[in-house]
Amino acid sequence: MRQYLDLVKYILDNGEEKKDRTGTGTISIFGYQSRYDLREGFPLLTTKKVLFEAVARELLWFLKGSTNINDGLKEYTPIWNAWADEQGELGPVYGYQWRKWEKFVKAEGTQAYRKEHIDQIHGAIDLIKKNPDSRRIIVSAWNVADIDRMALPPCHAFFQFYVCNGRLDCQLYQRSADVALGVPFNIASYALLLAMIAQECNLTPGIFVHTLGDAHIYLNHVEGLKGQLLRTPKPLPQLKIAKKPFLQIGFDDIELSNYQHDPFIKFPIAV
Repeated sequence: MRQYLDLVKYILDNGEEKKDRTGTGTISIFGYQSRYDLREGFPLLTTKKVLFEAVARELLWFLKGSTNINDGLKEYTPIWNAWADEQGELGPVYGYQWRKWEKFVKAEGTQAYRKEHIDQIHGAIDLIKKNPDSRRIIVSAWNVADIDRMALPPCHAFFQFYVCNGRLDCQLYQRSADVALGVPFNIASYALLLAMIAQECNLTPGIFVHTLGDAHIYLNHVEGLKGQLLRTPKPLPQLKIAKKPFLQIGFDDIELSNYQHDPFIKFPIAV
């Protein structure tokens, strides 16, 4: 995971101080890209401990189309707690857009419209299987019409798949990237998604391309990251997923082995 440390160092060396929504203050750059080849191992950060269980459970929660933290998420990770309302609801965030993007269809012979839903994940898998050379294998969470209904607008906005020579690649565009806390989690989450979809489509999981818009380090994260830069990356762990249909995969079907890591680093969350 030298690529991640290179990103941290680049921001610390070249970033500019910038105000932000939370009032914490950041060092920020605009536009950066990293590449992680899953054939070399699973890209889970080794210079600090990352809670892989939280990564996997959140992804599975997204894939259910869930929008409430009480639906199998809250008991495993507090990631979304700060943004949820008293009932645990977040509005039409990632999972809803991935699995239930709203569209309105005019009822035949009337002036009335009925609401239907688009399952973007199913559509992407279908395209990969039936038209792998398509340049339209895209899943978007950035639904302009729903932004105001979301507790937090999507940071990882949309992703695209690419099939070549029996390999499946994925590129994510992330508009806003909290480098200390969010980015290690995002890398692992999309690498896991890539591996799951590659298995479903009988392809080799290949390269995860991570494209960042506003990549920032909060000022109260700087010292922790400077300490992390002094650590030496360890060999990457290995991922194994049970041979099951994509949407039947549960947490117990995902196995991470040989995860060697340095100690956890506590970074405060900017809300």
